[in-house]
Amino acid sequence: MAYSSVSAVEVLTREDSFVYAATDPRIARSKAALREALIALMEERGLEGFTVGDLCTRAGLNRGTFYNHFKDKEDLLASFEDEVMEGLEAFRIKMQELEIRDLLKYRARKRPLPVLVELFDYLRKEGDFLHAVLGPGGDVRFGPRLREVVCGGLIRSLLHERYRESDDAFVGYYIAYFAGAYLGVIDQWIKTGMRESSEEMALVAMRLFFIKPGEAIKM
Repeated sequence: MAYSSVSAVEVLTREDSFVYAATDPRIARSKAALREALIALMEERGLEGFTVGDLCTRAGLNRGTFYNHFKDKEDLLASFEDEVMEGLEAFRIKMQELEIRDLLKYRARKRPLPVLVELFDYLRKEGDFLHAVLGPGGDVRFGPRLREVVCGGLIRSLLHERYRESDDAFVGYYIAYFAGAYLGVIDQWIKTGMRESSEEMALVAMRLFFIKPGEAIKM
């Protein structure tokens, strides 16, 4: 019987690689090294400013190992973006259960909404990656994904139920306006080093939803 010279690891898909990474410490270490190298190089040179060879050198891996799992650096970046978005999907589901009265209740008590605290905790954990990917040398396609899933999801959840699935143009503009604003809040927080705690940022997000033009903006 003839055997293929291609090893099992060479035919792993990107999704398979992630499954194995959870159980194989070598793959997990390689993946972590690639993630760290990708972040550093995007910050230093921008995504277009380095090659797979540069990435592998920085990560201390050979190119063969890289190409066993990824087609190119864009494929690698997409895999990490998908992981972050998968984590954020849980918050989108939780936010679908929110109602405006929940926000009002916590606002009256001057306490942060728990799901927002959890969201900012997660964003902090992914802060290094988000700083790189949302920055000038990152991926311009990622911000809109974040805006739609997280920011747009939050705004939709707080609308009156009769507007949540509305195709009215003004409702669409309303959601786009606030979703873009909240993406800006997240971006600003990450760019300035995430100095505020998750609880403080949850309160900021709640305060911004109710502030009116011309109103005092201090907390």
